[in-house]
Amino acid sequence: MDSEDDMHDANDVESVEDDFYSGETEDTPMDYYCSDYDHNNDEDAEDEDDDDADFDFVEDDMDDSADIASRRPEQNYTILKESDIRQHQEDAITRVSTVLSISQAASSILLRHFNWSVSKVHDAWFADEGRVRKTVGLLEEPVFQFANARELTCGICFEIIPRDGIKSAACCHPFCTACWAGYISTSINDGPGCLTLRCPDPSCSAAVGQDMIDSLAPDEDKEKYSRYLLRSYIEDSKKTKWCPAPGCEYAVNFEAGNGNYDINCLCSYGFCWNCTEEAHRPVDCGTVAKWILKNSAESENMNWILANSKPCPKCKRPIEKNQGCMHMTCTPPCKFEFCWLCLGVWQDHGERTGGFYACNRYEAAKQEGVYDEAEKRREMAKNSLERYTHYYERWASNQLSRQKALADLHQMQTVHIEKLSDLQCTPESQLKFIIEAWMQIVECRRVLKWTYAYGFYLHENEHAKKQFFEYLQGEAESGLERLHQCAEKELQQFLNTESKLPNDFNDFRTKLAGLTSVTRNYFENLVRALENGLSDVDTNAACSKTSMKNGGSSKGRGGRGKAPTRTGGSNTSADGSIYWSCEQCTYANVKSATRCEMCNQQHR
Repeated sequence: MDSEDDMHDANDVESVEDDFYSGETEDTPMDYYCSDYDHNNDEDAEDEDDDDADFDFVEDDMDDSADIASRRPEQNYTILKESDIRQHQEDAITRVSTVLSISQAASSILLRHFNWSVSKVHDAWFADEGRVRKTVGLLEEPVFQFANARELTCGICFEIIPRDGIKSAACCHPFCTACWAGYISTSINDGPGCLTLRCPDPSCSAAVGQDMIDSLAPDEDKEKYSRYLLRSYIEDSKKTKWCPAPGCEYAVNFEAGNGNYDINCLCSYGFCWNCTEEAHRPVDCGTVAKWILKNSAESENMNWILANSKPCPKCKRPIEKNQGCMHMTCTPPCKFEFCWLCLGVWQDHGERTGGFYACNRYEAAKQEGVYDEAEKRREMAKNSLERYTHYYERWASNQLSRQKALADLHQMQTVHIEKLSDLQCTPESQLKFIIEAWMQIVECRRVLKWTYAYGFYLHENEHAKKQFFEYLQGEAESGLERLHQCAEKELQQFLNTESKLPNDFNDFRTKLAGLTSVTRNYFENLVRALENGLSDVDTNAACSKTSMKNGGSSKGRGGRGKAPTRTGGSNTSADGSIYWSCEQCTYANVKSATRCEMCNQQHR
């Protein structure tokens, strides 16, 4: 029986190809991306007075924002606060209690057993109620009978206790309140196992519900039990997870959707639903796991040792050459003296070997192939280390740049926007294009960072794919650097002085909005290509046409054609179509376009 309450495993969800990537955060208001302007009145806007000409860019910017909103996927997850979790939990308990006509304590026991799936509880209960009751410990009849006596013997301490001092579960095994309290307290302090607490009698399987715990446990233990119960709602479900960020108490409810597993929590941390590592789209979880393991493994230390040291001929300990002389002396207690080049005994070196500082014995032996295998291993280790260093440095650099961009974004939102609004006499609502630019920078830095992990594991023999990947990566990186420099450097001139004319700021607005759009386009192409496994590269080491947002085409460096250049003027692509490149944002537009489709700049 299918229901919205069924718990889906994210790994079983079929992946649906996205036509875009999304970098928005959960707490970004929807009106941030939507326009309050009527775009159907563009012709009327052209007839406005010259006094309103300075605000034409606002409508252009809003048009672009509306286009962005139309391309964004529907969010397939919900961030849950503690109050939301408790409300969902209480709603589920109430629904089961109402339908099955049982107590809420019994409903809670059933839901915990079925991982908080209401539909699974209903299906199992109506299929075989007796079997379910026996499994979870909800007894219909007591298993122990005792006479109507004024005093009873406790089954734990064997003290004779007045009848009102005796408590029991549905099984009716008698235990005094003091023993019950000790039993419950010990179970709660032992951990979450207290959620499946059973009668203290070893032969009894009767469940102990929350009602008894609330009546017998002290406040501190009741609070612990409540926390365990709350966490079980998230941890027992296959479609809910806690945010893995340190100190974050938000949870995520994930729905089967568009195949995008990147989550942006309210705490601003982004992570992957599948592997709970940092958000890494478009790189798959397997590549990320290998990359993280490589960064932390001892294999790189061994590669460094192989590439930069040689074993002592006597004791075989690795030795690094840290001075210019070829005369090496091993550390105590070995103290063996040898030649760095040929690893021979130093006393055998002299004028007959070409001098102490020119070991021709090594050169002769090398020509005879004596050292071929050792040199080959050392060279391979050195090349491997250099290649890993190349990709790791760029991966780490983009991570640092992203962290700096996050700090700059926060500074912009909390300080600079208000200051800029006062200096330019512009409402803060009309300065959201700056925030969007910084959000785009943060997201692009994240994507670019993980493309270097992708590139590291791209097979060296796939030359065409490697060239196509490097072309797309280079285009995206160049666009991002232009955007980052504009948002970081050029914006400062408007924050440091009040002498700038309004037209200067309007030009800056147009430029920044255009660069944001074109950079987004570059990264959409890059993400789409990587998620498709660079399938645009054909078997003849050429790149097939790649559909662009502007209706043009793009070719990889390994392809038969060239992508249209983006340096201003008109250009002819490989298929004979004519393009002109925007002088403002360098975007390649089709010949018939009179305005740039990215930044709306008029074609001259």
